[in-house]
Amino acid sequence: MTANTQQDPEQYGSDTATPADLPTQYAPAEVEGKLYERWVERGYFEADPKSGKPPYTIVIPPPNVTGSLHIGHAFEHTLIDALTRRKRMQGYETLWQPGMDHAGIATQNVVERELAAEGKSRHDLGRAAFVERVWQWKAESGGQIAGQMRRLGNGVAWGRDRFTMDEGLSRAVQTVFKRMYDDELIYRAERIINWCPRCLTAISDIEVDYQDDDGELVSIRYGEGEESVVVATTRAETMLGDAAVAVHPDDERYAHLVGKRIKLPLTDRSIPVVPDAHVDPEFGTGAVKVTPAHDPNDFAIGQRHGLEPIEVLDERGIVTVHGPFEGLDRFEARSTIVAALRAEGRIVSEKRPYVHSVGHCSRCKTTLEPRLSMQWWVKVAPLAKAAGDAVRDGKVDIHPQELSQRYFDWVDNLHDWCISRQLWWGHRIPVWYGPGGETVCLGPDEQPPSGEGWTQDSDVLDTWFSSGLWPFSTLGWPEKTEALEKFYPNSVLVTGYDLLFFWVARMMMFGVYAMDGVPPFHTIALHGMVRDEHGKKMSKSFGNTVNPLVWMDAYGSDAVRLTLASGANPGTDVPIGEDWVKASRNFANKVWNATRFALMNGATVQGPLPAPEEMTAEDRWILSRLNAVITETDAYYDDYQFAKLSDTLYHFAWDEVFDWYVELTKTTFQKGGRPAEVSGRVLGEVLDVLLRLLHPVVPFVTETLWTTLTGRESVVIAAWPADSGFRDEAAEREIGTLQRVITEVRRFRADQGLQPGQRVPARLSLDGTSLAAHEDAIRALLRLEPEGEGFAATASLPVAGATVALDLSGAIDFAAERKRLTKDLGLAEKELKQTTAKLGNDGFLAKAPDDVVAKIRTRREAAEADIARITEQLAGLPTA
Repeated sequence: MTANTQQDPEQYGSDTATPADLPTQYAPAEVEGKLYERWVERGYFEADPKSGKPPYTIVIPPPNVTGSLHIGHAFEHTLIDALTRRKRMQGYETLWQPGMDHAGIATQNVVERELAAEGKSRHDLGRAAFVERVWQWKAESGGQIAGQMRRLGNGVAWGRDRFTMDEGLSRAVQTVFKRMYDDELIYRAERIINWCPRCLTAISDIEVDYQDDDGELVSIRYGEGEESVVVATTRAETMLGDAAVAVHPDDERYAHLVGKRIKLPLTDRSIPVVPDAHVDPEFGTGAVKVTPAHDPNDFAIGQRHGLEPIEVLDERGIVTVHGPFEGLDRFEARSTIVAALRAEGRIVSEKRPYVHSVGHCSRCKTTLEPRLSMQWWVKVAPLAKAAGDAVRDGKVDIHPQELSQRYFDWVDNLHDWCISRQLWWGHRIPVWYGPGGETVCLGPDEQPPSGEGWTQDSDVLDTWFSSGLWPFSTLGWPEKTEALEKFYPNSVLVTGYDLLFFWVARMMMFGVYAMDGVPPFHTIALHGMVRDEHGKKMSKSFGNTVNPLVWMDAYGSDAVRLTLASGANPGTDVPIGEDWVKASRNFANKVWNATRFALMNGATVQGPLPAPEEMTAEDRWILSRLNAVITETDAYYDDYQFAKLSDTLYHFAWDEVFDWYVELTKTTFQKGGRPAEVSGRVLGEVLDVLLRLLHPVVPFVTETLWTTLTGRESVVIAAWPADSGFRDEAAEREIGTLQRVITEVRRFRADQGLQPGQRVPARLSLDGTSLAAHEDAIRALLRLEPEGEGFAATASLPVAGATVALDLSGAIDFAAERKRLTKDLGLAEKELKQTTAKLGNDGFLAKAPDDVVAKIRTRREAAEADIARITEQLAGLPTA
């Protein structure tokens, strides 16, 4: 079987399936792994760029090579897999592109921890040996998530698996860097960056996690007497690097100080007072300390006034200024400096604790340090404009549309992107420096300069640089490959709204730039975050994180997938709890058991469907509903409404197929003959189509059942069902009436306290109604015996033009039942009286919110209905 080859839907296997082909119970652990490996071996998930089929392409958001499958991965991968499985069945040449990100900082940290356990550092090994050690770690321990993705059922093209440090992708990275350097979109400059003293590297703005920390706000007096000024700071240690005090040019309080110099406490320096419009005269004292080497706003002020930056902290956050504070850690220096200022009488006020927002490294959670540093930058303005225009011009749709504004808010306000990292693991910046100050940027086919004194830049590129090229670098770019021609641009990007900034915007910028103005995908389908069952964010500190592998072990991968898909409304967060996974497991079991029952009762896919005139009303009804569900499912898929499509299929399968159609046809099968053959073929058709509709979301159980039912090779390559257009409104009305009768009588039985299996005599008056043909089914489903000798109706239920009279004598205690109903009637009458009084109170109606009034009206209507029902039940009870 070649990759992505579809079976002819008309050619089914010749052997009729039997229940013996299926175990009595579904055991996911015994099925899933074997099925997945069979799919991979047969090449179902591979993509053929030479195919004449229309392409459908989705890239996997590349997980970190250090990572394992978490609940967010499981959620997103379920949605992507459902889309690609359906498109494959629809006849598309589908490519779900797999791969992993080299995760520069995270991976280097992992390997450095291993070395530390051995009493070594990367510097002991040297750069080349350390990088080789990381590659060794990847080969031995990295990428475990790939095996976990198989557990989930990811239908990715493993033959095209990529890694961001692969030779081909590295070539793409160097090509883009060189082109952007030549176009003056990449430059090197000294600026304030976010620095992690733990990871010892710069990180970009989007990798900063801000959180409220307890700190201190200290007000310090600079200068003496009338030529003094009070400034406030949360980072007293940086005062050692102050280059000025800034005030607003129009602030008359400080007009006499502008242009003068004042003494900087604890130092032998004096600093100028400068006027700058950036200062808010209404905030604090209206005067701010200016530390150009340790704050981005201060750096800008310093440039405007020609101030010399003074670095006072090294890369590890240690004070470097000569004096009593030299060698202190930044936090130790903070308290020590405040104490020294207090001793000199310089502290005007102290506020402690002072809660304020502080940036932390998203990887190691260390408090970041703004630091002046020479780094490489991307000039994002023209790239961001092109990325924004691609959405504004309709080349790319963002779904749901209301999230488009988030995208515009980001790309329209991007700052230049710091892309260099002080690491050894990653794509090394392809720039060489000569002994005479020369700078040479090299493309992938260019040789480094020869001669003494030439050195390559020691930094590597931000991981997001290489992952931003993912939609086209994975297809062989910069070469003009068949895969690139076939599968670019991607059909859709499925990702979380939180990655609009990290990843999506970068892919849009790079795609439009490198691919001649063609964006990397047609649609961006955004989903939310997975939360716990109470809607709370998952966090290790909260103790509410979920390991999807544990649930998969306990309930099967299909159950986890169905639960996740059932909560996936576009752009909104997804609550999930173990009880919901259990319910999904129960659904898989229900599908299994119902299919076994159907096979036991002659369900078959052999031969054409019988003519409608040979079918019963329930046959025509279920086929009519089946075709309507196909159309609904297609519409929800096309709108990325995974929750709605899952709910539609769940309830159609459980409620309509299993609880109604299968039950209604039991009497037909028991009688045998041609009607049973017809219903057997209809039931086979319904199950065939239903299993195909369910397959993208629950692939394992449907594969086992469908191949057993049809005798075909695999549902993975079966044709996606199409709406035949068959509708039978008359049958739908007829079965709807039948359902109302059965539902009403079942409720009455329950109200009377009858056990579900308890049989009672009944007279059915069905003449002149469409129900006459269903008497056997009605009696079977309601456990109603024929009237028999001595029948005496003790209750009569008129429903839908028919009458069901029951003889309950001997079945219930009438005195106890009358007492129970009388009590219920009293409660209903009390509720009616209370709600009527409230709704008759003009003062209440004038003050109460509309929704409160509406709820009370609903309660009154329910009370009225209860009174009518209970009164009728009391009237039907014998008086003696």
